[in-house]
Amino acid sequence: MSDQTKAETARAARLFDVRRVIGGLFTVYGVIVTIVGIFDSPEEIEKAAGVRINLWIGLGMLALGLLFLFWQWWRPAEPPPPSDIPPADEIRE
Repeated sequence: MSDQTKAETARAARLFDVRRVIGGLFTVYGVIVTIVGIFDSPEEIEKAAGVRINLWIGLGMLALGLLFLFWQWWRPAEPPPPSDIPPADEIRE
């Protein structure tokens, strides 16, 4: 396997890492819910027994999303090891 093919495989493994998708979604939703929580009306806060639930849940989601993104950056996905199965172009020959 050439160096270019190895680099492309590693890039594809990192591109489709599920931690990136989960982290991105939680981060985006966390920002939205946090903003909503900052501007909660007194009636909404009273409905939640006096707790700014949107703010706290939004901050939690934001922290979880950033944790996933940090984890993906800190320990990037490794491509799977090459198997013993020959490539498709060698089978046709």
